[in-house]
Amino acid sequence: MNKGNLVVITAGGTGLIGHELIKQLLNETPIEHVYALSRKDLPFEHEKLQVIKNPNLEIKHWDDSLMTPEYGFISLGTTKKQAGSNQALEKVDFELVCKVTQQMKIIGVKRLCVVSSLGASAQSPSHYLRCKGKMELALSDMGFEKLVFVRPGPLVGIRDIPRTDERLVQSILGVLKPLMLGPLKRFIPIRAEKVAQAMQYALLEKTRFQIEILDSIDMLGLINKYR
Repeated sequence: MNKGNLVVITAGGTGLIGHELIKQLLNETPIEHVYALSRKDLPFEHEKLQVIKNPNLEIKHWDDSLMTPEYGFISLGTTKKQAGSNQALEKVDFELVCKVTQQMKIIGVKRLCVVSSLGASAQSPSHYLRCKGKMELALSDMGFEKLVFVRPGPLVGIRDIPRTDERLVQSILGVLKPLMLGPLKRFIPIRAEKVAQAMQYALLEKTRFQIEILDSIDMLGLINKYR
């Protein structure tokens, strides 16, 4: 990161990517302040961190004397198994993400990066991927100066609540990795810290595109570009 005095806001700090993202942001010298919208306390203590705690992830009041966050990061999401039903999943992956995005826009966020999923499409036969696709379309109409969707494949990292299906996919793809060439590379598991790092670079990079979609190959390429 190469700009100074940046103020950011995040949502989803208890998840695999969100936890890593906040950790990285707090260690970045150009970051002046980090607001973290969260349902519960976070395992971080830092002079730059201010947790906005609300059970529904609502920003009830924003004091005009507070520093305005122009950069936003959202890494909210669940699974049908965790949510309990397709309807409950949609309330998180679509409705909640849209609500949090609108709140960030109102308080001054101009550039936003959101975690989506590989294969996201509003026409997908998969309810999960369809919710992600609908979310991307809804956010794309909100008029951000820059909007980035990251679509990682299987994630590598330690979750507070392990996902058995995710670990199984990681094991299978790990064995098949030497055979995964060309477009198949995007299905190779990617570490959560790499996704978090790419999210930051993507928002700060100057491009002519207002809306960008990055898969795992794009994210790794972006990281290598700034090494």
